[in-house]
Amino acid sequence: MVLCKRPAILVSLAVLLTSLTACANSPVAKKFQQSLAADPRLKENPVTFSPNQVDQQQKGAKVQLPADFPQDIPLYQNANLQEVKPASSEDGSVLTRWLSSDPSNIIASYYQQQFQANNWQIVQQPTDQQGGVLEARHNDLQVKVSVQPKSATNPASNEPQTATELLIEYVRNATATTQTTPTPNAQATTPQTTPTPNTQATTPTPNTQATNNTATQPSDPQLIAPVSPKDSTTQPSSTSEPKNSTVTPESQEFSDVNKAPQELRQYIQDLATLGVLPLESNAAKSNSSTKNQLEPAKIITRREYARWLVAANNAMYAKNPAKQIRLASESVQPAFSDVPKTNPDFGAIQGLAEAGLIPSPLSGDSTAVLFRPDAPLTREQLILWKIPLDTRQALPAANLDTVKQTWGFQDAAKIDPQALRAILADYQNGEKSNIRRVFGYTTLFQPKKPVTRAEAAAALWYFGTLSEGVSAQDALKLKRS
Repeated sequence: MVLCKRPAILVSLAVLLTSLTACANSPVAKKFQQSLAADPRLKENPVTFSPNQVDQQQKGAKVQLPADFPQDIPLYQNANLQEVKPASSEDGSVLTRWLSSDPSNIIASYYQQQFQANNWQIVQQPTDQQGGVLEARHNDLQVKVSVQPKSATNPASNEPQTATELLIEYVRNATATTQTTPTPNAQATTPQTTPTPNTQATTPTPNTQATNNTATQPSDPQLIAPVSPKDSTTQPSSTSEPKNSTVTPESQEFSDVNKAPQELRQYIQDLATLGVLPLESNAAKSNSSTKNQLEPAKIITRREYARWLVAANNAMYAKNPAKQIRLASESVQPAFSDVPKTNPDFGAIQGLAEAGLIPSPLSGDSTAVLFRPDAPLTREQLILWKIPLDTRQALPAANLDTVKQTWGFQDAAKIDPQALRAILADYQNGEKSNIRRVFGYTTLFQPKKPVTRAEAAAALWYFGTLSEGVSAQDALKLKRS
């Protein structure tokens, strides 16, 4: 039955095609062809997508760095660029945002090393070992690097649960901070010079090295700024210099001790006379002159306190080598990734780590891979580093309740657990405790508060316990004898 109908179907199709072919040029055929053609309006007015549709299409596009991105800025390889914010109208800064799956401390360490290796001027150090903000300057370029860990938002099953956000903000033609450096004409070249009313040409600076070894009456190697007449009257006479010229460390004389709190001035003066408050490392002194201002209200950095701590301890025990801290040699492996062997304070910082006096990977603290030499020293760090040199024995067991009961600090819960034992041991020193000597009576310890140079000096004035110890005055008597 089906076979019988097939010829009839084929004949019908043939007749239809013949009709269409015959009518190809007829008006009906033209209308039928136009109904199947594309709408010509689409060529003149393309389809416009909604903003959401455009965002979805562009979401997979790769963000590109600006064409003028400075080549001097190091880029972390395992970080993906997420966003670029153009320069603002105020300062012309550009912000780039990156994401990385690497830990924040590794990224922070990378930028520390890169900036130091390429002679960047470090303006601000991060205060957090896990990251923080690092600001540096190189020529007319200022860069701010912010490294912060963060939790991933709605991560896929094959993506990490945590990430590190890296913000790099840079600006051209940044105004450099002026540092006090001697000009070529600021150094006295003759042993004896008649001073003008506003200079210190005849004032001896015992801490000067190399240039005054043959002078019998050395002059101040730098004339940084005019000095008021009241300051010039406090300078020592030049006849006292030859007595200590061969003694190491050499005596220091600061013209601004009177700017320190009254209770701390004697501590500073004793330590300055002992010569244990170097504002520069020995390596740096060969390239620059020693300033005669302590700036007692200035925040002390971790590297400066490490330098003072070693110098003060070794001067206190000048006749007892068994209690001195040995400076590290350049042959040892650096304990901290941001204090290489080329760092001028490497000997002191590495020496403290080698002796187990500061937290480091050598003492079993795997998180202390960065020393952060230019970060501010905090109160709890001041005590944590100093107490082991007072007690010379293992620190007592301590917990938060014990510290609360002894010291009565209202903010004891804010103290780092590592510092609790040192703070309890300091309480056992009674009136010889560092906290009482430096901060007086207080019910707020403020463990994260930065320490000033005057406060750091007061802490280093005495080494020992309540029953046995040595002060800067004792060391001076021994030195003079």
